[in-house]
Amino acid sequence: MASDSQARRTAKKRKQPKEKDPEGRMSLGEHLTELRNRLVICAVAILIFAIVGWFLFPAVFEALQRPFRVAALGGREADLNFQGVATGLNVRLQMSAYLGLLLSAPIIMLQAWLFVMPGLHKNERKYAIGFFGAAIPLFFLGCAAGYWAVNQLVPVLLSFTPDTEGVQQLIKYDEYLALLVKTMLAFGIAFVMPVVLVLLNFLGILRGKSMLKAWRWVIFLCFAFTAVMVPTPEPFTLIGMSAAISSLFFAAVFISIYNDKKRDKKAGLEAQDLDPDQASRNDHVVEPIDAPSQIDKPENR
Repeated sequence: MASDSQARRTAKKRKQPKEKDPEGRMSLGEHLTELRNRLVICAVAILIFAIVGWFLFPAVFEALQRPFRVAALGGREADLNFQGVATGLNVRLQMSAYLGLLLSAPIIMLQAWLFVMPGLHKNERKYAIGFFGAAIPLFFLGCAAGYWAVNQLVPVLLSFTPDTEGVQQLIKYDEYLALLVKTMLAFGIAFVMPVVLVLLNFLGILRGKSMLKAWRWVIFLCFAFTAVMVPTPEPFTLIGMSAAISSLFFAAVFISIYNDKKRDKKAGLEAQDLDPDQASRNDHVVEPIDAPSQIDKPENR
């Protein structure tokens, strides 16, 4: 009987769930389990949107042919080439995977935030709504800018082909697709970076004045990035795209400096509103014993 009751108590203890740390701390094994769960959710989201992308392939294929039609109007003929019997299937699978990655980007960013969030304070977690409310539209706006950049890029690149008899421009569709997706992702990330800077400022990691010190390098990198991604012969596109990306950076700097002033002002008010007893303890200065005369003298006997 004693052994049976002891076995039941042991089984009951095993069934009891482990109490969570009130401060949200987790062991290494729990961190790895959490990371695995987040990665599984991201993989499932990519798979679901890839299935959606499979059915969107015909419409997307028509949209991707637009740069070559523009180049044909300018006298630059180019044909998209599907080499091999199974190339059409391979391209459709690649397109579905790329669409799944692009469409699931908000879910991937959300899972990344949920993985980092337990290590933050409660007042830092409230920035998630503002971060995703700005990052997701800016990401898709950057992807649209990348698609527009490819439309400007393809005719310029085709213009370097020798315009002589017997020369035909054949382009592998999978290579063109990879170029398009990389450009769209590059512009999407570039448009989201200012939001990341604001988030780092709100978390107290980076101050606005520190960002402002690097404004020359930021403008140079914006122009260099645009010049590489959109090599148009006329300067207006270069200036317009660079100004758009630079303006996002300066908007992040303005928001960060305003937040720093507000935070410093609040910290100053909190310092002035200290408890009087605490302030008196902090202001109290112990005077040193500076003379032997202050040492207790023996009483006269």
